[in-house]
Amino acid sequence: MIIESIGSVVKEVVKKPTTLEYPEEKEDLTDNYRGVHKLDMKTCISCAACERICPNNTITMVEVDTEKGVKKMPEINLERCLYCALCEEVCPTRCLTLTKDYDFVKYDRREYVKRPEDLE
Repeated sequence: MIIESIGSVVKEVVKKPTTLEYPEEKEDLTDNYRGVHKLDMKTCISCAACERICPNNTITMVEVDTEKGVKKMPEINLERCLYCALCEEVCPTRCLTLTKDYDFVKYDRREYVKRPEDLE
């Protein structure tokens, strides 16, 4: 009985840890994983299709100064996002995409609201 207990303790001490050493090691993601949004501001045509399709009202169009003047582009609140990818599907120029980035650690809730410049 005691020998079995000591044997199981030794196995647990020698065994490789099951947790990852984040952020040095990152988890392998599946092909269909949806993470933080990415916006190509040069190809955005300010159609607001992403804002209209969003079921959670996560996207709002805000004015941004660009080389061609002031344009309206999507601002995304990541706290409210369902990551359903409807915005990506409806975008006619494919300028709004979901990446595989999943680093959501923030110290202030306001940092979850991403302006168009932050999505590049």
